[in-house]
Amino acid sequence: MKKHTQIQSLKPSNTVLSHPTPRLRDHFIMGKKLGHGQFGTTYICRQKSTGIDFACKSIPKRKLLCKEDYDDVWREIQIMHHLSEYPCVVRIKGAYEDNVFVHLVMELCAGGELFDRIVQKGHYSEKEAAKLMKTIVDVVEACHSLGVMHRDLKPENFLFHNHDEDAQLKAIDFGLSVFYKPGQYLSDVVGSPYYVAPEVLHKRYGPEIDVWSAGVILYILLSGVPPFWGESDSGIFRQILRGKLDFDSEPWPQISESAKDLIKKMLERRPEQRITAHQVLCHPWIVDDRVAPDKPLDSAVISRLKHFSAMNKLKKMALRVIAERLSEEEIGGLKQLFKMIDTDNSGTITFEELQQGLKKVGSDLMESEIKELMEAADIDSNGTIEYGEFLAATLHMNKLEREENLLAAFRFFDKDGSGYITMDELQQASKDFGLQDTKLEDMIKEVDQDNDGRIDYAEFTAMMRKGDDEVRSRAMKGSLNFDLAEALSFNKSKESQD
Repeated sequence: MKKHTQIQSLKPSNTVLSHPTPRLRDHFIMGKKLGHGQFGTTYICRQKSTGIDFACKSIPKRKLLCKEDYDDVWREIQIMHHLSEYPCVVRIKGAYEDNVFVHLVMELCAGGELFDRIVQKGHYSEKEAAKLMKTIVDVVEACHSLGVMHRDLKPENFLFHNHDEDAQLKAIDFGLSVFYKPGQYLSDVVGSPYYVAPEVLHKRYGPEIDVWSAGVILYILLSGVPPFWGESDSGIFRQILRGKLDFDSEPWPQISESAKDLIKKMLERRPEQRITAHQVLCHPWIVDDRVAPDKPLDSAVISRLKHFSAMNKLKKMALRVIAERLSEEEIGGLKQLFKMIDTDNSGTITFEELQQGLKKVGSDLMESEIKELMEAADIDSNGTIEYGEFLAATLHMNKLEREENLLAAFRFFDKDGSGYITMDELQQASKDFGLQDTKLEDMIKEVDQDNDGRIDYAEFTAMMRKGDDEVRSRAMKGSLNFDLAEALSFNKSKESQD
């Protein structure tokens, strides 16, 4: 089993992926062309084993002219994996690489571009526009919560899942997205002219630019035209820097004051005064019942830590096993999150770093709550969380629930290949993970549906896919904090796990 104990990437400089992959055409049949972008062409591809259609973005490596180009594609793959829990983001299935191409296989969205529907409709009703804007800003909030700046929000980068009128809208292109640290400013001018924020043109910007771009999309949804218009790119940029919004022409006199208020707040020229993604989602024009939530949602990091702390011990150990077998591209986003919090680059997170890191991504968790999580995670009482501990605790559950990962985890525990996890095997696993005073009888009793004193694969997978609260309510009476500390214990694991 490979170890994620060091943070640097081992990827060769002349490849995009960190490991060899099977040939794409051994697993997929390529179909018709769907579209063409700056770097790649997207096709329909059918998986041979299931007959399911996917989209495949094929990027010719001859177009990757320097190391930065290779790194850009690598980062795009990592970010798509990083955001894969969100229904408003297209799900990546996998990446393949040969001598000529890099292929990104992802879920197929056959309903066409948001841009095309805007052109077809002219403009949307306020109710329709609010629903679409909620999805678009959901993407922005998801990105920012996980330390990602999108940098190229525009209607062309959103596809409908199918042709139904109420089809799910999904973000599909993260080619210009980057990982960022709160308080860090970028200077490279990227994006699309109509949607670019004024501070990008001034070459000093942060994640607030995504809210500006979403505000431009909202203006277009309601009026059918962009707020800043020019005959050339430079003309558009002049209008953006001038920043005057037209709310006098048709159809603006008929549009609600609440919608115009939201647009003004999203297109505020001073980024420090601009509304945040979460504040957009709480705005009365967006919220159905016109009552905004009392407080922001937890950041993705803290919500995952809380979710992890509520798991039973066997599920935590299984997550540890799965975390260690995932590829670099699947865990690269978590690596960047760890770096964002580990401000002194020591390879460990202190309480102060965790507190500051969570604060920067919008968490309002009380100091005592953060301290409890921190103390629970710190199994050796040295005051820090190591990278491997962080990785297991913040990995999203959709990685855990994949069949191949479940099978690998089960086989890890089932040392003799009997098809059952026995008391002796659980005892050995607990020892390997450094879990102390583990009540193995309780652990088995939670999962053992037929009461034969052992766990088969069906019982194991049922436990893994079951809601954690339901599992815990059956038998787990101990301290959540103690459980978290036990399951986060990477540094106590033995070489026999490799």
